[in-house]
Amino acid sequence: MAAGSRRKIFFDGGCQPNPGPMSAAVVVRGEAHFFDDLGDGSSTDAEWTALVLALTLAHDLGERDFDLVGDSREVIAQASGSTRCAPAALHHLARYSRIAALGPPRRLVWTPRAQNLAGIALARRAAGL
Repeated sequence: MAAGSRRKIFFDGGCQPNPGPMSAAVVVRGEAHFFDDLGDGSSTDAEWTALVLALTLAHDLGERDFDLVGDSREVIAQASGSTRCAPAALHHLARYSRIAALGPPRRLVWTPRAQNLAGIALARRAAGL
């Protein structure tokens, strides 16, 4: 990685139907990591779960200077503290905060769905591509 640049770790979660069985993807270093059998929840639950999985995977891979990038404005705003966390998501925020205390991302970044590599990976897998 070039000096001064930081790793981007993409995350996305989804469920089908909503609410329903959740899955998630994290893309780091160009590799997609898929997570299934995450229980049932809403699309917001799935996005929070994907965020926590991305942070956990970053730690497991020894990443130190990274941004977490996702397409859920709601989850990114709540996790970054720029907006008040919804009461239904407080348990997700607590879990994220415990893991972030071990080494937080430099930034939480919103990106449009079409540019979220993890969302693209989930969609391609669902389509059988």
